[in-house]
Amino acid sequence: MSATETTLRRSGRERTQTKLFVSQPSAKRKRDDASEDERDDNDIEDDPSSDETASADSDDEEPEFPDPKPKKKPAPARPTKATAGTKPPAAKKPRAAPVRRGRKLATSENATTVKDASINDDNALFNALINPSTALESTVQDFLDSLSTTPEAASADLVTCVFRLCGCNTSVNSDEVMDSDGILDFLNDVVEEIKGTEAQAYPLISKSPIFRKLRKSLSEFCDRLVKSASESDALFTSELMPTFQAWIVAMSSAHLRSFRHTATVVALEIETALCTIAAAIEKDAETVGRQKDAERKKRKGSGGVSEREKTLNAKAAEIKGRKTKISEYLQDFFDGVFVHRYRDADAGIRADCVREMGQWLRRHPSHFLEGNYLRYVGWVLSDTNTNVRLEAVKSLQSLYAKPEYLITIQHFTERFKPRLIAIATSDTDLAVRVAVIHVLRAIDAASLLDEDQRSELCVLIFDEEARVRKAISGFVKGIWEETTKERLVGRDDADDEDSPASKYAGAKALASLLVSWERALSRRATTGASDDTSQMSELPDDQQTSHQTLAASLSSLSQRGRTALAVEALWDEVDAVRDWESLLEILLLDHSGAGAVEKNAPSTSNMRKKGSSSVVATPAKKRRANGRAPATPAKANDDDEDEVDEAWRLEEDEERALVEVLLACLQKTLADEGSKKGGDLDSVQVDTTRALIKVLPKLFTRHQTDPARMAELLKLPQLMRLDLFLEMRMMTAYETLWDDITKQIVTQTAPALLSSALSAMSHMLNTPLLSNTNATKLLELDEELAENLREAVTGHAELDTASFSSEEIDSLSAITTRLARMAERRDLTTWMEDDDSGKRSSAWDILSALMERGRLGRKEEELFVNNAINLLALHVAWRASKLRQGGDDEAAVERLQKQRDYLVEQLAAFVAAGQFNTTNEVKRTAFQSLITLHILFARDQSPTGAATSSLSKLVITMDERLQHQCAGFIQAEAEAFAEVIAEREAADESVRAASVSDDDQMDEDSVTPTKTSRKKNATSNGAPHRKHPKRDVAADLANEYSFISVISYFIRAVTPGVIDPSHASVLLAYHGRLGTQFDHCLSTIVVVLREEGIYNKNGELVEHVVGEALRQSFTMFMDGQTDSVLEAVGLAKALSPAFAIRGAHLSIVQRLASDHVIAIHTTLLSWIVKRIATYDASGNKKKRADSIEFFRVLHALLNTVDSREAMQIKSHLDKALDDSKLEVPPTAKAWDAERLYEKRLLGAMAKDKTIVAKGKAIAAERRAADETETEGENADLAPKKKRVAKPPKPRAQGTRRSTRVAGAASSGEEGTGLTEPEEDDEDHDIFGSRTASQASPKKATRPKPKPRYAPESDNEPSEGAATPTPAPSSPEASPPTRKSSSPFKGRKRAREDDDDDGEEAAFGTSPRQARQSSPAISEASEVVSTRKRARR
Repeated sequence: MSATETTLRRSGRERTQTKLFVSQPSAKRKRDDASEDERDDNDIEDDPSSDETASADSDDEEPEFPDPKPKKKPAPARPTKATAGTKPPAAKKPRAAPVRRGRKLATSENATTVKDASINDDNALFNALINPSTALESTVQDFLDSLSTTPEAASADLVTCVFRLCGCNTSVNSDEVMDSDGILDFLNDVVEEIKGTEAQAYPLISKSPIFRKLRKSLSEFCDRLVKSASESDALFTSELMPTFQAWIVAMSSAHLRSFRHTATVVALEIETALCTIAAAIEKDAETVGRQKDAERKKRKGSGGVSEREKTLNAKAAEIKGRKTKISEYLQDFFDGVFVHRYRDADAGIRADCVREMGQWLRRHPSHFLEGNYLRYVGWVLSDTNTNVRLEAVKSLQSLYAKPEYLITIQHFTERFKPRLIAIATSDTDLAVRVAVIHVLRAIDAASLLDEDQRSELCVLIFDEEARVRKAISGFVKGIWEETTKERLVGRDDADDEDSPASKYAGAKALASLLVSWERALSRRATTGASDDTSQMSELPDDQQTSHQTLAASLSSLSQRGRTALAVEALWDEVDAVRDWESLLEILLLDHSGAGAVEKNAPSTSNMRKKGSSSVVATPAKKRRANGRAPATPAKANDDDEDEVDEAWRLEEDEERALVEVLLACLQKTLADEGSKKGGDLDSVQVDTTRALIKVLPKLFTRHQTDPARMAELLKLPQLMRLDLFLEMRMMTAYETLWDDITKQIVTQTAPALLSSALSAMSHMLNTPLLSNTNATKLLELDEELAENLREAVTGHAELDTASFSSEEIDSLSAITTRLARMAERRDLTTWMEDDDSGKRSSAWDILSALMERGRLGRKEEELFVNNAINLLALHVAWRASKLRQGGDDEAAVERLQKQRDYLVEQLAAFVAAGQFNTTNEVKRTAFQSLITLHILFARDQSPTGAATSSLSKLVITMDERLQHQCAGFIQAEAEAFAEVIAEREAADESVRAASVSDDDQMDEDSVTPTKTSRKKNATSNGAPHRKHPKRDVAADLANEYSFISVISYFIRAVTPGVIDPSHASVLLAYHGRLGTQFDHCLSTIVVVLREEGIYNKNGELVEHVVGEALRQSFTMFMDGQTDSVLEAVGLAKALSPAFAIRGAHLSIVQRLASDHVIAIHTTLLSWIVKRIATYDASGNKKKRADSIEFFRVLHALLNTVDSREAMQIKSHLDKALDDSKLEVPPTAKAWDAERLYEKRLLGAMAKDKTIVAKGKAIAAERRAADETETEGENADLAPKKKRVAKPPKPRAQGTRRSTRVAGAASSGEEGTGLTEPEEDDEDHDIFGSRTASQASPKKATRPKPKPRYAPESDNEPSEGAATPTPAPSSPEASPPTRKSSSPFKGRKRAREDDDDDGEEAAFGTSPRQARQSSPAISEASEVVSTRKRARR
């Protein structure tokens, strides 16, 4: 079939189209045509699966974006000068250079290499490109001069240059370059020739220094070539472009990446240069058109055409012809290269295509700024590669930067706008997200985003990535300005940005926007990804996970954290976040709505009451930049409340948001001033402190009913210089501040509020100048707390058994919560032990009685019981710290010891199972405190460590009984959490099944919905989509956090040895069942085992823990608690690092002692073989099959086993199977795990030369004995009559299979068997069988059957078929006797019988005897021999 097809161009000349080059398929190809050029684009929106099979229906639906329809033969070949249907003769013009015969690759003898690259330097154009000092302009002129004299030779040089850029030394001569019909054959020959050579990096991707600037030089060369050819008319009059285009288009479809990539890059660069020429020609056409119009107007009324007009007409016709040709070149390159390569399998090629498309859109917008071309950029937005998506976004950035293009691309914008928003919110690459945000800002400037889309983008102001927040800040600024102007519509001072009305309205707008965005974020977090299904469908798989977790990751930030992130991003954009004085003023107003004024008030006179001084009159206002006037002072009256305009009236959530903004603003202001070089931090801090001193009492009074706002306001004192209270003689205000903070501590229980109040109190206590006032106020606080505690228990003589009302329980819970939070920050030991000289009960006694109520097991009392336990434990810790720092006090030590022992006894009773009806929460708290106390007193508390110190009496150790109780408690916790996970997974599965059922029902109802079915659906289902209850993610996370906390305390006790590591097996057994965080915690136990076993030489501990953990984990599988053995296998892999310490390149530096490694395997082998034998005797096949899977667990422990250890383990395995009288069938799938384990052992044994040497010695002895025996037996093999081979005799029960030996000596001599890599785990031939049919046959009496372990041939009968028995016809047909000392060296395997005889003669007269004498050596020799035969 001809490779060309002649059609008629619009210019009138013929156009020959060339087929895309596709190399012939090869058996060694890794990618076929479908995977290479027809890459699946299901993830790309509306992208057709094939350009050649575009759908007509899609054209009707999207008239402006039809599917690409390249021509049937889209790659145009080089046109010829002959008429249609005729083939031009070969050119016979004189040639400037001799013809180069180009089909043969140059060798190293006749080619000069370019540095390290094996590329010939026989092409002047290629040499100029790789030489940075070459003037490419002169190179282009020389080429065009050669083109004018010898066009064929010049074209051949240009095509040859492309071959050099591909890293190919093939050259094209003048005849071949003009032969358009032979291009495909030529390229096929070149490709086949290259396949036989070693692959090297071609110049475009090579990291060699000589090719560093090649890409830039190539781009410049193509640009200069097209420009110079256009100026000299060679571009329009010669065959340069058609010829070159035919070769480039064909090469761009090659399967070799070097050809395809290089040709694509060259084609794209040529297209870019043509765009510049086309734009210039279009401009010339417009100029000539205007000149014609002007000339036509001049001759209006006078007949005839002037000479100038004729000249302009001729020039216009010439320009039109050039424009037509340029358009044809552009379209041919686009259809022949870009349409196919923009979805190439190589991401680099796709990125190049999209990058150059952006260049075309900028250089020649009149041609490419259409839907037929823009749609390719939109499709690539869904590419799975980051660089490709980034190039697509960059291409769009240049378009949206020009407002005149917005109308043209409006339809494109509407179509791909959802995808752009999905990228901005959910893409995995940060650079892509930032670039898309800039594009969306340009789109929003044209008012093409709706409110929902704008809100979705504004939520990114809370994003955890600083670059994303910074990029979206400009977008948020525009929305904030719009909102502010809307609130000031109709006001006289709306245009005055420095007016109080503008500042207050700006603060109101900021607060309302932050609240709305937080609500939107919360809705997204609660509803999950179900609301974003449409966008999720557009995302590649690697981005969907990021999109689904976006809301959850943002919601994990605290409220204050969100606002701080937003303030930091908007700091340079929005004035309201920097104006903390205005924020203070608006927060002081009463926003309850009692005295509201009209929104359209003409001035700001109603904003304040008369007769008050400025609330915030600080020197900072006088130093404000830009000369802005200070705000109008806020005025107040003692009798009336402030009247607030509706334009800036705040809701409760908005007030909270502004409080957070105020705090973040002050923190940012002080931080910037402190980090600024030459900044005046003291002056700024003084200004802020003076302002806060005046307004804090009012703010506390205004917002004291809202714990969230008070938690933020209580952080303000931490930013103040408290010594200014003394300097300003405002001690009354300081005492008032103390009273306000104390009031919050003794009345509130919210954790965030208490934390902020205690932090403020700590900051105040750290001011030395105010120590007297601090001491007085602190004493008052302690007395009030003690009085509250005693009042809560008044009227109950026996606190440990008394009955409390619900009010009393709530009171005790609140009081103990405050005390527990305070004890974490302050030393309350004196307060705890104060009993007023025995006149009243101390806090220690009261809390001890409350703690003992934990044995009652009342759920409603959990909170104060837990708080009591924490308070008592903290008291002991504070007391121990004071004794350590204060010296040796015998009485204090005895008192502490008594308190400590009492507390430990009570906590141990709570942890012990079955003693009391203690609730789980109390048990957890007791366990954590118990572990903390034992860790604290595990070593001597004396500063010098002297044994004579009284502090040495405090050292305690956890007895074995208590350790067992703690281990039992941890095991119960793990089992309970496992049940919770199982219930959670079952609930999720039921929800998924119900969702699928609903979808199926909807599909059935939507096929042919009759009236009856509609009515039935309306009455029975209620709604088309039934909502299923969703899991409480917050509760699940809290439960997991509580569990992991308990586990971490246990591991903390194991690490220093408080609890013996042998008890860690109860946790290790749950590996893989309780989540990744739990598995990560277990890695600490593995580190402890490695240190104990290797550094401390305590291998018995490792042996016990590993064995017990694996047994328990596998028992869970056998009992049905887990679905597969993968959890036990994962545990074995996690424990394997405890056997060795690896260094560089995973080399083993130190390892566990061999006897312990062997003991682990032998103990577990004995245990599992006994279980297998038990199930086999009882006939329980399922349990037996499940038990055999334990060998997969043992297989994971063989990573560090050496040859000696493997030999002993293998011997023990053989003995255990023999003692248990178990048979291992060679083909039974149930025993695959055992064969895999045995194969790994044999592979480890085969690496030891000494084992192979012993095998050779045994083989030599057996051969010597066999030589004398076979001489007399060969006579019996003469075929006097045809005999049928007798089946082998079954061996006795309990004996194992015959030894498989076939060539250990050969492998040992050649040295290949020792370093042979391990074979595939699925190849079980080397294991052979353990059936009776494998017993050794009688030697030289009959032809032996082919051994099972030998490699199977293609003509071998299938399993179960009758094996044909050979009938020897002569004595020569019998196996020959070998007399060589090395029977395998230089041997040729002529037939199977010869190989079988060698196997039997290798180790003596009886394989069974050889196996009984050295079974492990026989197995190792056998595996080496099998590998040897497999390689042959």
